Amino acid sequence: MIHVIAIIKAKAGHIDEVESELLKLIKPTRETDEGCIQYDLTKSNDDPSLFIFVEKWESKELLDKHASQPHVQNLVNKTDGLLDEFTVHVLTQIA
Repeated sequence: MIHVIAIIKAKAGHIDEVESELLKLIKPTRETDEGCIQYDLTKSNDDPSLFIFVEKWESKELLDKHASQPHVQNLVNKTDGLLDEFTVHVLTQIA
């Protein structure tokens, strides 16, 4: 199993639009993406432009497959130019 922390920061003036697009990922990912164990979207209490996905996947291969799904590619297209940051950290639990 691998863990993923994805950090997304919306540009000023695009917070609501980015949040709307991120929320569209939840249902198809949880219901149809093989290997998805956990897929939670959080929002910073201190910075409304900062969103963080907390994820668990059965394997890196299944995470990679998720990244190529149409709902993820749609997010990439719809948020092009609207983000200050999009960073994905793939982690292995060690304790």
